[in-house]
Amino acid sequence: QVQLVESGGGLVQAGGSLRLSCAASGSIFSINAMGWYRQAPGKQRELVAVITSGGITNYGDSVKGRFAISRNNAKNTVYLQMNSLKPEDTGVYYCKAISISVFWGQGTQVTVSS
Repeated sequence: QVQLVESGGGLVQAGGSLRLSCAASGSIFSINAMGWYRQAPGKQRELVAVITSGGITNYGDSVKGRFAISRNNAKNTVYLQMNSLKPEDTGVYYCKAISISVFWGQGTQVTVSS
């Protein structure tokens, strides 16, 4: 089992920045990749960014060049630095860990005002 706890969400004006954190605990040795997904009201959950255990990253098209995912292996934590935020970035951001199973965090709300 893997437990994920997200933090760092909040309210920010358009053009601002936020940094999300996702701390993993439990069977962390089994994690192959971790990522961030988001879900806006009335929309499907979508990929924001993912990082593998080897450090390979991938981003959703809408956030390329504005968001950056990173990880601190010593702290078992993944970060999402979000810059140049837009109102359409508003949603609940979920942390995901992929091992032999998939684990999700409880989500953290990000609201970007125009």
